[in-house]
Amino acid sequence: TQSTWGHSECLFFFVFPRTFHEMFRSALVSSALLQGRRSLGHFVVPHIDNEPLLDYAPGSAERLALKESLKLQRASTLDIPLVINGKEIRTGRTEKQVMPTDHQTVLANFHTAGDAEIQAAIDSALAAKPAWEKTPFEHRAAIFLKAAALLSTKYRAELCAAVMLGQGKNVWQAEIDAAAETIDFLRFNCLYAQQLYQQQQQHHSPHVWNRTEYRSLEGFVLAIAPFNFIAISANLACAPAMMGNAILWKPASTSILAAQVIMKVLTEAGLPPGVINFITCSGPDVERRILPHKGLAGVHFTGSTDTFAKVWQSISYNLRPYNTYPRVVGETGGKNFHFVHSSADVQSAVYNTVRAAFEYQGQKCSACSRLYVPSDIWPEFRKKMVEAVSELQVGDVEDFKSFMCAVIDQKSFNVIKGFIDHAKQDPATYEIIAGGTYDDSKGYFISPTIVVTSDPRSKLMTDEIFGPVLTVYVYEPADIDATLQLCDETSPYGLTGSVFCQDRQMTQKISERLRYAAGNFYINDKSTGAVVGQQPFGGGRGSGTNDKSGSIINLLRWVSIRTIKDTMVPLNHYSYPHMLES
Repeated sequence: TQSTWGHSECLFFFVFPRTFHEMFRSALVSSALLQGRRSLGHFVVPHIDNEPLLDYAPGSAERLALKESLKLQRASTLDIPLVINGKEIRTGRTEKQVMPTDHQTVLANFHTAGDAEIQAAIDSALAAKPAWEKTPFEHRAAIFLKAAALLSTKYRAELCAAVMLGQGKNVWQAEIDAAAETIDFLRFNCLYAQQLYQQQQQHHSPHVWNRTEYRSLEGFVLAIAPFNFIAISANLACAPAMMGNAILWKPASTSILAAQVIMKVLTEAGLPPGVINFITCSGPDVERRILPHKGLAGVHFTGSTDTFAKVWQSISYNLRPYNTYPRVVGETGGKNFHFVHSSADVQSAVYNTVRAAFEYQGQKCSACSRLYVPSDIWPEFRKKMVEAVSELQVGDVEDFKSFMCAVIDQKSFNVIKGFIDHAKQDPATYEIIAGGTYDDSKGYFISPTIVVTSDPRSKLMTDEIFGPVLTVYVYEPADIDATLQLCDETSPYGLTGSVFCQDRQMTQKISERLRYAAGNFYINDKSTGAVVGQQPFGGGRGSGTNDKSGSIINLLRWVSIRTIKDTMVPLNHYSYPHMLES
């Protein structure tokens, strides 16, 4: 067997060749003490489970706490500064974050960065990195574990309320995002980092010890976050930081209220100044001031496909000045599908589709946007789905009976409205069988909308909408092979998809035919709701680099591996045996 003896710089776990174990024990400890890093144990993170979900039942403590926080945050307008090198910076250049459900209510005025602040954030990250990457892993992990504990207790209500008010989520969507998923990312990444460091060479030549170091990247990492999940936003910054990197974190302007809670929690948990710098700036400023910087070591991105393409293109244009090739990790859009087979449990498929298409107003990267249903079960499916959608309550976030609330902002409202209007203007191709209405007089409200199309390659079947619009194509059961090909080839994306089928052989066939159509594939379940630690998330094709957030795979992208060969005996001569005289 092989033994493990601590980790001095916590860039790796030492795995000793058996015959050398005793030889190096005292030398290793002495070396670690001389360097000021005490490796006196093989530390293991506590057992990790998914964060339990609270149900906010009437009269419960969590419901009362959440309602109080909603009341306080709605009644005040927060002034949110930049945070650079641990210091709050107020530039005087401010923008507003409003409530999607009541856009006359201003939740926050947030300060934006200019050239000087962007440069200061870069300098801060580069200055903080040397000490941070040398911080032993158990102390880095402890900071994020403490942040998770704070979010699970002291700050749970505040963060959930901020997400509800600022991002338009109902109570359940806030709980599974702001509380549970954020906490799960923080905790499970500690476990995954530990597992990564433990991966060491198992084979050694005589008198040789081979080791692997997992170094942080040379430079800083830029985290560009979306509005729709504060958990994703936090993870974009915290995952690279976990591995010893220093970060520029750019949250979406429509999620600033919740993002500043995350920054506050990380600071209270003990994150050193400069490790994560909290900045808000425009896209052109990112392209002009951050992406060309020679110290850029990586970009961790979630957002639109077009923006990610611009980021990648900008980096490719600037390869020569960089100190190292930047790691580019991105998750973008999706045109996610539910494919229903004739053998499906119709009621289950209907309810899963309603959830996948209309929870959080269809603003999940994984939301179901296109549906394929065979004609032999379509009448029953249609009836049940229209009935279910008619029961959905669309309303304010503070009304806990709301299934849906408002979409995020005016721009999004206009885009979604445009798709609905497009369907209305082409009755030969589309039939709206539910919803189709919208109203932005108070909030950005769009009713859950179902459209049936006769053209499986029509605009509503191919384009990402990112809103509560589901388009249905009814196929003939005999044409299932051709329809599977349509499902696979219609969209440029490859993020999530589901099959509903009770025939196992057919399930296998569909799964194999749609192998590359989705990076997260669900059988008899909805296309949304990936859980950290259970279903690592990400897709290919136009949906991103598929580096699977919430897994060891993602953390591997934020380290640069060094292989070490340590030879224990001297070389006595340069010659080889074949060179000797016979």
